[in-house]
Amino acid sequence: MSTTSYRLALLSGGALLALGTAAQAQSPAPSAAAAGSAARQPATYMSPVVVEAETAEDPYAQPAATSRISRDEIDQFGGQELDSALRAKPGVFTRDNPLNPGIAVNIRGMEGSGRVNMMIDGVRQNFRFTGHEAQGFAYVDPAFIVGVDINRGANSGVGGAGALAGSVNFRTMEASDLIARGRSWGAFGSVTTGTNGAGWSESAGAAVRLSDSFAVTGAISKRDPRNYENGNGDKVPFTKQDELSGLLKLEFTPNSDHSLKVGGLFYGNDFYSNSYFQDVTARQLTANYAYTPDSELIDLRVNVHHSATRMKYTGALSSSLSAVGRIIEDTGIGFDVSNTSRFRLGPVAVRANYGVEYFHDDVDAKNSDAVPDRGVNASGKSAIGGVFSNTTFTYGITDLTVGLRYDRYTLDGKGSVTADNPLGMPAGPYSVDRSDGRFNPKITLAINPLPWLQPFVSYGESFRPPTVSETLTGGNHPSQSGGPRMSFFPNPFLEPEIAKGWEIGANVRRNDVLVPGDRLRFKGNYFHNKVDNYITADMTGGVRFVNNPGTSTVQGVELEGGYDAGFVFASLAYTYTHSDLPSQVNGFGAQSYLPDHIFTATAGARFFEQHLTLGGRVYAVSKSYIGDINVAAGTDPHEKGYTTVDLFANYAFDNGLDLNLNVTNLFDRAYTPALSTAPGGGVDTGRGRTFLVTAKARF
Repeated sequence: MSTTSYRLALLSGGALLALGTAAQAQSPAPSAAAAGSAARQPATYMSPVVVEAETAEDPYAQPAATSRISRDEIDQFGGQELDSALRAKPGVFTRDNPLNPGIAVNIRGMEGSGRVNMMIDGVRQNFRFTGHEAQGFAYVDPAFIVGVDINRGANSGVGGAGALAGSVNFRTMEASDLIARGRSWGAFGSVTTGTNGAGWSESAGAAVRLSDSFAVTGAISKRDPRNYENGNGDKVPFTKQDELSGLLKLEFTPNSDHSLKVGGLFYGNDFYSNSYFQDVTARQLTANYAYTPDSELIDLRVNVHHSATRMKYTGALSSSLSAVGRIIEDTGIGFDVSNTSRFRLGPVAVRANYGVEYFHDDVDAKNSDAVPDRGVNASGKSAIGGVFSNTTFTYGITDLTVGLRYDRYTLDGKGSVTADNPLGMPAGPYSVDRSDGRFNPKITLAINPLPWLQPFVSYGESFRPPTVSETLTGGNHPSQSGGPRMSFFPNPFLEPEIAKGWEIGANVRRNDVLVPGDRLRFKGNYFHNKVDNYITADMTGGVRFVNNPGTSTVQGVELEGGYDAGFVFASLAYTYTHSDLPSQVNGFGAQSYLPDHIFTATAGARFFEQHLTLGGRVYAVSKSYIGDINVAAGTDPHEKGYTTVDLFANYAFDNGLDLNLNVTNLFDRAYTPALSTAPGGGVDTGRGRTFLVTAKARF
């Protein structure tokens, strides 16, 4: 059977199954005994409001700038990419490159080079290269994501080391996500097809509990989107991909005190970006151990990680482009150990989380087949690690959280430099062996005057060490074999970036507001950060990265909330950002300013005992500053704002089948997303009107 016939069979089978069960879905829902444990609730698209328990993980219960993205929200945006879901959260953006499938998360106008610690299942994604890009990507298949945890600002716990602006963790599926309570196995299959180059996407997975103490989870996913058209009907070139991904996880739970989870992820994709055909593979292995005896003093977590990301330039459209054969590999290994203790000091309840984390990267770069040892991307080793503590003291209605971490980095590498370098380094070979550390405090005061209201104020500091790419860059553009004058130069004297900031905000969690059983959630905060030693490219006298003098201010307002009454729901997110960070040259890195105003509003209703969900979303951004350095003198250094409208529908059958319909860019608006990396040709890169149909079955 051909690939096309196979896909048509899958989609047709899903449609026939839906028709065959429609009558059952319209009838009253079966009893729990009749339905068994496979019965489930239909998709809600509002899981942070509807099904999140009011626990420490609930972002609306945390006195901090946190957000969470659910699987339902990813599906609401079509389920094919993560950028739209991330951009719908306050203070969060991404670099939009329609050619490169990697994720580059921006928080509060800062991105790339580890300013945002991007993680997959807690594993740092430190793959970076210097080019016309964000200088940092994470590669993960959206089909495997069950949730995204977002922390904006300083972090005193695991994942906070070296993260200047915050962290984002992409959580992938495990056995509990597929197996319903009371069952020993679970599975899913999903097929998506669409117009405007969306192509086909298929994924399938299963989990089995072979015993009370052992479970296995596996999944596979395939995507091959084609070139798409913008709102003007112009083809956006080189936007096709060929992606194949896999997941395997094992869980051992011999008793209630011990658990061990071992997992592996594989990602592979072929695409065209940055003027070259590329092949990217990403692999990671994880081992997560938990010791949770019946003791308030011990809740121990030990996590060990290994990751390897490899990019290879396999070809070019022009023979004059000489970086064919470029290979950049980043191999990382790390661990974190933390424990949580709970006890009382008289009338004061204490919760203390403390531990250590460490991650080491080995970067190996070959810049081309013609000149493997010359070029902008450097080889080297770097590491970041630290010890931390985060303790909350609760007395009456007051929570005081005191956090302190000491982080230290190392960076090693070598290269050669010509006599005309702008830093006056001696000509010839040089080596770098840098290390530095810093104490970073954080303190938060939260008050709970009412059961549904929690105002808070916090102050925190963070730092971000320079990367191998920034410190050791060198060579020419493009690389040449004759040994011409260097155009890029290293800067082994770079200092870490330092951020100091405070914020004030409040959480609102109210139930039974307008009708019995409804829920209202709201989070709002104002932040004000000062940034020193911010690193950007300097083009004077030879291109290199430098620490900018002086202190820059980044401040803004972030609002997020939702209301859900079962039969109707609505949510909104709004971000205002004002930044005077130094301008970054597009071309040696990329500028990262957020639009001044970003607004997302979603509303919908549920029918037929909440089996049918219909809704829409409005997304609007104002004009955005791109830096005077990136436009000709006398030219307005702003990109135009835009507004798009999307529609979504979901029908959840009682037998576990979901049918989804998404219409993105309903009015076929021609626009270029803010923070875009253009593919060339001068066309708007925003995707035109696109219809997506998904059939997903859960067993």
